[in-house]
Amino acid sequence: MADLKCTAKNCVYNKDYLCAKGDIMVGGKHADAEKETSCESFSPKKEGKESYMSSLEHPTHTISIDCEAEKCKYNRSYKCVAEHVDIQGSNACSSPETMCGTFTEK
Repeated sequence: MADLKCTAKNCVYNKDYLCAKGDIMVGGKHADAEKETSCESFSPKKEGKESYMSSLEHPTHTISIDCEAEKCKYNRSYKCVAEHVDIQGSNACSSPETMCGTFTEK
């Protein structure tokens, strides 16, 4: 499990830079750079509604991260093994507007 910081403040799962989803998927199967990755779990907040979280999922510092970025040095059998992960996209309104700032090419 990685220590996650998420700046995608428009994501329904984001609470104080933490994620309440429980696990996320980083996309970018053929990514050569962080800008070619994305948080596939991003879901936009609905206008006028608070973030939704089930009673089982609460914002946490550590999270399980599945990763499709085959060229990232932290990807081991589609699991992220980085100690710290930064999901970026402070003004993101959709998944393609986010990225994994921790991506490092092998």
